[in-house]
Amino acid sequence: MARGAKTCVFCEIARGAAGAEIVLENDTVVAFLDHRPLLPGHCLLIPKVHVETLPDLPEDLLAPYFRDVQILERAMERGLGAEGSFVAVNTKISQSVPHLHVHVVPRWKGDGLFSPKLVWKRSPYKDDAARQTVGEKLRQAVEEIRGSR
Repeated sequence: MARGAKTCVFCEIARGAAGAEIVLENDTVVAFLDHRPLLPGHCLLIPKVHVETLPDLPEDLLAPYFRDVQILERAMERGLGAEGSFVAVNTKISQSVPHLHVHVVPRWKGDGLFSPKLVWKRSPYKDDAARQTVGEKLRQAVEEIRGSR
């Protein structure tokens, strides 16, 4: 980050200097619950190294990064009973934080996420307990998946 540049909130989360409900972490990534999810369990997976967009991600991190996207998606099915997922990456356009992040959103039939008149409604968790419950279910599922590899 350049001198005098605005502090990156995702770098702060990766360093543990800013709070987030972390559901997966290892040497190269952190995944945490989006504070305004499209659906409960919506997570953001970020590399710990600051890169702004997917084309900026070093090639040696590409496979491990997407392995963790896969683990997170499986955890949503196992821990939240999701029937599938929506995985997305914005590059520059609609990228609210200029730090690479993959959205992994749990999906259920009839969840209303996509419709002919698509308008994504983001809703915060009703309280900390609801957020923490979802986070705990995902953390437990991540550990089970890691243990079965």
